[in-house]
Amino acid sequence: MTQTIKHNDDIYQLHWPTEGETKGIILLVHGLGEHCERYARLAEFVNNAGYAMCSIDLPGHGQSAGKRGHIDRFADFETAVLGLYENMNGLYPESDVFLLGHSMGGLIATHLLLQHQHLFKGAMLSGPAIQSPQTPSAVQLKIISIVGKILPRLGMLKLDASQVSRDPAVVEDYMNDPLVSKSKLSARLLTEMFSSMQDCVEQAAAIRLPMLIMHGGADVMTAPEGAQLLYDSISSSDKTLKIYPGLYHEIFNEPEQLEIYAEMVAWLDAHRTTKSVAA
Repeated sequence: MTQTIKHNDDIYQLHWPTEGETKGIILLVHGLGEHCERYARLAEFVNNAGYAMCSIDLPGHGQSAGKRGHIDRFADFETAVLGLYENMNGLYPESDVFLLGHSMGGLIATHLLLQHQHLFKGAMLSGPAIQSPQTPSAVQLKIISIVGKILPRLGMLKLDASQVSRDPAVVEDYMNDPLVSKSKLSARLLTEMFSSMQDCVEQAAAIRLPMLIMHGGADVMTAPEGAQLLYDSISSSDKTLKIYPGLYHEIFNEPEQLEIYAEMVAWLDAHRTTKSVAA
């Protein structure tokens, strides 16, 4: 069962409640260019395991307002995620909340934890965008930053989604999905993303809560080395890194998805502390 919730007229929210008692809440942050409805299969699996899931279409994505491929401030993503947290915490005030971020959503989640980790029982990251496989040089970053100040909405880069998954049907669905943005990424968005990546690397030691970091070993969209760097840098005494050999960027949409879903639920079961509550 899916429930649509809106905390304002600009941000589209989805809530996948359990049919029975709820062990905990998963707050999902999707990746760049996509939208939350692409995670319906994952939601069904975790619902059957006793976990509710909620998500939003980030600003400028899916059914939310905003220019596609652009953001004025990276903090605008985090503000939207915190709005979702407030809504779901109101529905489940006594339940553990786990943060889950994929790709750029993993970057948003990590950056959010630098200031707000106290809100969550634990965090899970899928292919987090901590490092780019083709990191721009210092000169290129400076040029992008200058353009971002002068012409912030100028499109500069287009994503190649041909290798999101080894399943051709997933790639075809992605390319034909009208809610998936095909717009070029703006100079400001790129500047904000690379700045946030740097923040996460430099301040990762501040993160102390339980973490599960997952990455496809053959991911060419976000670098697995970034997941390793984050794992090595955080201060959490309870942390797990899983690199899946041969898997592409969207590990939740790979042929091995059910195995990964099951591993994630096992991690959640091992880390939840509150009693089940009625949905």
